[in-house]
Amino acid sequence: MVAENIRSAQKRRSIWSVHLGRIVEVFCSFLLLVLLSPLFALIAIAVKAESKGPVFFTQKRGGKEGKHFLIYKFRTMYKANVDIHKVLVENDPRITKVGNILRKTSLDELPQLINILKGDMSFIGPRPTVTGQTDNYNEYQMQRLEVKPGVTGWAQISGRNLLTWDEKIDLDIEYIRKKSFRMDLYILMKTFIKVFKSDEVYIAPKPEEK
Repeated sequence: MVAENIRSAQKRRSIWSVHLGRIVEVFCSFLLLVLLSPLFALIAIAVKAESKGPVFFTQKRGGKEGKHFLIYKFRTMYKANVDIHKVLVENDPRITKVGNILRKTSLDELPQLINILKGDMSFIGPRPTVTGQTDNYNEYQMQRLEVKPGVTGWAQISGRNLLTWDEKIDLDIEYIRKKSFRMDLYILMKTFIKVFKSDEVYIAPKPEEK
């Protein structure tokens, strides 16, 4: 009886933690969208001024439990090349000048605040990959889909494009097993440092990344 009461209390705390976390995410993403709206407008103008095409790049990705969703990014490539999934290289001619700046500063990822507000993503979690991969995960890789994908994550601060795809999978699963508020805060701080230093932006990106 005592054990059942303990499990019941733990379950209630877990549910409350999830709901509280979602409330915080909605509040923070909405607040950031409002505060950063002038920056969004400037980036949109710059993207449109340099090349023809949409302001946003959208693509289907695999989310929590394999559910598909549409991810948002600022377009960084010329319209004719925006859907080409080839490995990018340094000074890739398919990337616009504005796009190059957005990628180096990770500002192209800002529209994912919309994904967080919608509930598709979280601030911290495994990076969302293309559906062609998530739909064909094996049993081990499926563990990566137990949580919502994030704008940044454990793999991103642990090597990003210096890592192999298998190493990223291992790190993402390690994060899910060890997930805590303290760990999320550490990832967030390390992300800001890496963005400021523009670390590992163009080193052999994989199709699931930029």
